[in-house]
Amino acid sequence: MNATLKTLKANYWIESTDQSSRQLQKIVAEFEAGFEALAKIGPCISIFGSARTKPDNPYYALSAEVAQKLALNGFGIITGGGPGVMEAANRGAAKANGKSIGLNIYLPFEQHNNDYIDKDKLLSFDHFFVRKMMFTKYSQGFVMMPGGFGTMDEFFEIATLIQTAKFKQMPMVLVGRKYWSGLMKWIEEVMLMEGNISLEDLTLIDMVDTADEVVDCIVDFYRTRPLAPNF
Repeated sequence: MNATLKTLKANYWIESTDQSSRQLQKIVAEFEAGFEALAKIGPCISIFGSARTKPDNPYYALSAEVAQKLALNGFGIITGGGPGVMEAANRGAAKANGKSIGLNIYLPFEQHNNDYIDKDKLLSFDHFFVRKMMFTKYSQGFVMMPGGFGTMDEFFEIATLIQTAKFKQMPMVLVGRKYWSGLMKWIEEVMLMEGNISLEDLTLIDMVDTADEVVDCIVDFYRTRPLAPNF
């Protein structure tokens, strides 16, 4: 072993079994709290998007409209619980007297829970992967509003889970053709042409511009399919 690496390992690789055990207990506790809270809510749609979207941004109003119309169709709305698109979506759900759920994440910046989440439906997590499990297990569809790295992470992870049949196929809707068309063009012209995905993988994704189109995509999908948790 390289002498420098050996020294660094000796100095810094000091995680104990007790540390790992405490971390595992905390992770299990987050899973248990999430499962208990979300299992009794019923069919939901997760709405993702940027925490940095301001109220005067057109996508803020559109996010609220999407959530409101989905809530009026009987779906609970799950967001990351923070500001921006998440706040707008929770606000739309609350306006429709629908179920407004927030899965908050503790971050050193940017993230704080918004005021439009039902008081008994706000959960906070330390671990991104536990939070992601809650989004995917209890959602019957996914709406992607414009966002940054976090939204892209959620988009590609959900696409992968559906593509690999880790859970059943369900609606995944990108909102804002102007925002998403460049990415989709790259996926078609580079990723597909290189043979890294199949043509049928592109059928997993709808791209629309309006709240009514979002609702149509999701409601039409479930006219002949059952609503149930994913796994």
